[in-house]
Amino acid sequence: MSETIGTSGNVPGPKATQREWVGLAVLALPCMLYSMDLTVLNLAVPQLTEELKPSASQLLWIVDIYGFMVAGSLITMGTLGDRIGRRRLLMIGSVAFGIASVLAAFAWSAETLILARAILGVAAATLAPSTLSLIRNMFLDDRQRTLAIGIWIASFSAGGAIGPVVGGLMLSQFWWGSVFLLAVPVMILLLILGPMLLPEFRDPNAGRLDFLSAGQSLVAVLSMIYGMKRIAEDGLDVTAVFFILLGLTVAILFARRQSRLADPLIDLALFRTPAFSAALSVNILGLFVGFGAFLFVAQYLQLVLGLSPFVAGLWSVPTGVAMVLGSILVPSLAARYAASNLIAAGFVLTAIGFGICTQVETTSSPLLVTIGLVVLCLGFAPVGTLTTDLIVGSAPPERAGAASAISETSFEFGGALGIAVLGSMLTSAYRSRMDAVVVTGLPTETVEAARQTLGGAVAIAEQLPGDQSERLLFAARDVFTSSFAFTASICVALSLLTALLAFLLLRKATGDGADDDPAIADEAEASVKAG
Repeated sequence: MSETIGTSGNVPGPKATQREWVGLAVLALPCMLYSMDLTVLNLAVPQLTEELKPSASQLLWIVDIYGFMVAGSLITMGTLGDRIGRRRLLMIGSVAFGIASVLAAFAWSAETLILARAILGVAAATLAPSTLSLIRNMFLDDRQRTLAIGIWIASFSAGGAIGPVVGGLMLSQFWWGSVFLLAVPVMILLLILGPMLLPEFRDPNAGRLDFLSAGQSLVAVLSMIYGMKRIAEDGLDVTAVFFILLGLTVAILFARRQSRLADPLIDLALFRTPAFSAALSVNILGLFVGFGAFLFVAQYLQLVLGLSPFVAGLWSVPTGVAMVLGSILVPSLAARYAASNLIAAGFVLTAIGFGICTQVETTSSPLLVTIGLVVLCLGFAPVGTLTTDLIVGSAPPERAGAASAISETSFEFGGALGIAVLGSMLTSAYRSRMDAVVVTGLPTETVEAARQTLGGAVAIAEQLPGDQSERLLFAARDVFTSSFAFTASICVALSLLTALLAFLLLRKATGDGADDDPAIADEAEASVKAG
């Protein structure tokens, strides 16, 4: 039977034992590492640039290829886990992740590092859906599963929070490649404890993996993610439009093929489950708003306030702690309040966090924006935990891997879309405001270059004499800060709108309002009986 949070009529499953909870601790290890690997490289970029001397294009691929390969491989890996076994896939991915980490640590050229990062991305794509689908089958009781998913979400947040700190300490003592070796002992521990503590699950009726479908999903996701990322970096251009349209076209072909296959890569019937579709939509909307915030906050801390990457990372630790605490507290709240109410309230709290960010100035303390982010993360905690639980809990156990992969892919899409759209809005606001700024005493071409991005303005200022440098930096930082506040105000409105949509969509899909509306109650009861 499909299970959903807050749906009246659910039959509680058997309680998990101590073995499952210890197994959950084991599953948290690769999740922490997954998010750490997204953050530690940013700190190592200056050192590896000096050592490997990559071209500008190679440096972009070093940074981006990991996320691209994760996003493109999630659907295939999630479905593969349903077929060969989720624990087996997790073990295989752990071995590959460990080997690729060693290769990245001792890379002797930019090309080698790009290859290692690509392998790391594919291996990482096995970790998240495998761990989440194992949780789906280990914790059959609704409340326990919600708590387990809250801890699972918290492990990602913890990795993101401690990544910059641990990475900074490693880089202060060792060479740039040392940050990748953090993965090796974690993966060895997982390989030892995994077979002892984690059960194996697979779909007994799963068919063969369709390689054409796997290729289509890879091309569709990569094309759209690349197109959205290009918009964030260079604005809307022909290349970005081409890749987004290519991705959409291949996605349509992929969906048509799945509807005709006896053993599809993704069972499209999942999307006809109201709770699954509603939670997926809300998740994408939430990530769209949330991820954009972290993009311009990082620039504000480093380029406006002048903090080093390591110090900026330290200021981000409270936000990670807030996300961890929020994710752990959500299950106890979910036992008392409907998911639709909690998620809507979470988005309202997120709007308050963005509201605090609208008050930043060029001379503000980092504490102000940190408080805004802490409030934002506390608000977003119910969104990530409960929508993930709804997505996975509403899928049949044998499809848990595919549902988990779709959930993770929605994280990638929502984040990429938020960075592309909100990043473009911030850049556009910065450029339009800089057009109205007159910086006297500077060459016209210098001012024009500084009007493109704040990073460009800072780089140009470093090459100018003292007075000219100060005037340019003051103007650019002031304009960026006002653009930051403007974009944050848009996020306030988007968060409140998403709160309303989440309340309406999830209330109907999960039957949260069944006690008040007899029609919804009948619909929810029929859905449970249909199972």
